[in-house]
Amino acid sequence: MKYKNIIFDFGNVIGKFKGDYILGKFASTPEDYNILADAIFKNWVALDAGTIDYDQNAEDTIAELPDRLKDTARDFFENWFQYVDPLPETWKFIKELKARGVPIYLLSNASTRFAERAPKDYPILKEFDGIVFSAPLKMAKPGHDIYYHLFNKYDLLPSECFFIDDTVENVIASKELGMESILFTGDIEAVKRAIEF
Repeated sequence: MKYKNIIFDFGNVIGKFKGDYILGKFASTPEDYNILADAIFKNWVALDAGTIDYDQNAEDTIAELPDRLKDTARDFFENWFQYVDPLPETWKFIKELKARGVPIYLLSNASTRFAERAPKDYPILKEFDGIVFSAPLKMAKPGHDIYYHLFNKYDLLPSECFFIDDTVENVIASKELGMESILFTGDIEAVKRAIEF
């Protein structure tokens, strides 16, 4: 294989994260969906970056909503994680890597709440040699600091790593730091070809 270490993003690589699909599990009408989406997703980037508190943001968001939607929003903030469905082909690939003894790591933008929940909710993460979530560190991709944190924490050389992410900006940042990467579209075979698996 061409690389010593494989690094995964989480959303849309290990688990399917689609905001419209997830919120659709909570909103009962198109009107409610639009009101909830405007309120809930406006601070999502800040939640991933850890610059605002998850619980405080939830309460502030709920307070701004019409009374009829407050319980729905509260339910969303407590339970949206269960609708980040596993991507089976990636899980299978992770197990294949581990069977060959390949070290694997996670580098993902995620809120503090998701960072707490994910290791319990997604047993595949037990296979990982190291996990870095953004919000607890108050840094996020595509900022270079979080990549350096991963390299330093786990003593990794960028040139020996291959990164799988679904966001163009994150792939570009990876390459700027000397870590080859691929923009993931769901095609595990393309990943295998790239790493000569």
